[in-house]
Amino acid sequence: MTSSTTVPVGPAPLAPADVVAVARHGARVELTPEAHAVLKETRARIDELAESGDPVYGVSTGFGALAVRHIPAELRAQLQRSLVRSHAAGSGPEVETEVTRALMLLRLHTLATGRTGVRPETAETYAALLNSHLTPVVREFGSLGCSGDLAPLAHCALAAMGEGEVRDREGRLLPAGEALAAAGITPVELSAKEGLALINGTDGMLGMLLLAAADLRTLLRTADLSAAMSVEALLGTDRTFAADLQALRPHPGQAASAGNLRALLAGSPIVASHRADPDCPIVQDAYSLRCAPQVAGAARDTLAHAELVASRELASAVDNPVVLPDGRVESNGNFHGAPVAYVLDFLAIAAADVASMAERRTDRLLDVSRSHGLPPFLADDPGVDSGHMIAQYTQAALVSELKRLAVPASVDSIPSSAMQEDHVSMGWSAARKLRRAVDALGRVLAIEVLTAARALELRDPLRPGPATAAVVAELRANGIAGPGPDRHLSPEIEAAVALTADGTLLAAAERETGPLA
Repeated sequence: MTSSTTVPVGPAPLAPADVVAVARHGARVELTPEAHAVLKETRARIDELAESGDPVYGVSTGFGALAVRHIPAELRAQLQRSLVRSHAAGSGPEVETEVTRALMLLRLHTLATGRTGVRPETAETYAALLNSHLTPVVREFGSLGCSGDLAPLAHCALAAMGEGEVRDREGRLLPAGEALAAAGITPVELSAKEGLALINGTDGMLGMLLLAAADLRTLLRTADLSAAMSVEALLGTDRTFAADLQALRPHPGQAASAGNLRALLAGSPIVASHRADPDCPIVQDAYSLRCAPQVAGAARDTLAHAELVASRELASAVDNPVVLPDGRVESNGNFHGAPVAYVLDFLAIAAADVASMAERRTDRLLDVSRSHGLPPFLADDPGVDSGHMIAQYTQAALVSELKRLAVPASVDSIPSSAMQEDHVSMGWSAARKLRRAVDALGRVLAIEVLTAARALELRDPLRPGPATAAVVAELRANGIAGPGPDRHLSPEIEAAVALTADGTLLAAAERETGPLA
């Protein structure tokens, strides 16, 4: 999907690809006729309750620990404005534009289910902000992941009111009121329950889960690619990846990873050179080579579980209270972020382990005692040159950081709101650290690819297989030089990181293998 795509938003669940298209690629959104119909229907019920004398949470009462106070009709508009202003209490660096766009889209979808009771014009304001590429400034800290991502969502609601700050398409920081006026968007004047409906959801943590899952789909296939290059460069065998051996332990992720490794190593003259060599001293490969499908496969299965949770969350209407199809307005606990928080933490653990194994393979490529004939540190003139010695240090630093990021956030809880909200999920925090973990994993894999490519060329006159040779050629075509005297390595690492993140290296391999699983 591209910026010219229009994503329909209605009561039906969004697809993960829809969220990525709007958040990352600037696709437009459009509320469906079904959304308009259900919004009008449920809004009528909220208006009916607002006019009655009965106290209804979020409509005619305060919030959280202040829900015991009945709010008279003449103060209810002020109640909603005050709610948004007070809850827009984030602090720290701005979160990324794609994260804010994702949480706005997901909140818009929940509004479009009709279960929140907002007016159609309020939902349309969110659609207009997305289509005008006006992104509210959301701060990193402020959400406990219970009662939803309150502070991040409140910053978005504040911008819809014409208050606070936004970034425009070019990234310029502007007062929200000024930016909305320039875009022809009328600031929303919140009515009964609308402030609460705009801030009570798991949209931030879900948006970051969906973006991370999209990135991990690419990175886990890249992990198979980097492993294949290292196996080949270290004179490892492909026999351990045979389908009948893998079938003895029928985890689907493991089977997919092993199938990728077989495809990536197919036709390799290096592998063939020692497959039947009676003088080959290698009895069996180290775990970091032999067990690559077991680790990358387990990560795949963890990702599949996370995507299942995300799909259920995409089919949800998270708010409190909610308007049920029979007209009842009921309080509930669906805003609690535990289901999303758990899988965010699971994925950070998987990312750390995949990276840890990749770093071990890189270290093996550089150690003359274990690399089976490669020069120390792949240096041109060992002693004068250090080769990739410090690239492995960088990997090690990243893996150490990944281990810290793997410590779960979801086991923590800090009570808030005078003990009314006495157990929270910390799902937003889990999502923030997963984003850092995904970035670090991509960097670790890029360094492995860079190092293994150098090692493969040092095996000359033996040649790598078609798929891995294509990756080496792609690196060289993008200005990353082959073996030689020491040079400034950081720019080459950053170039490899970019080629890993955007899928360029993976695409080069897949031109030879066909699509990898």
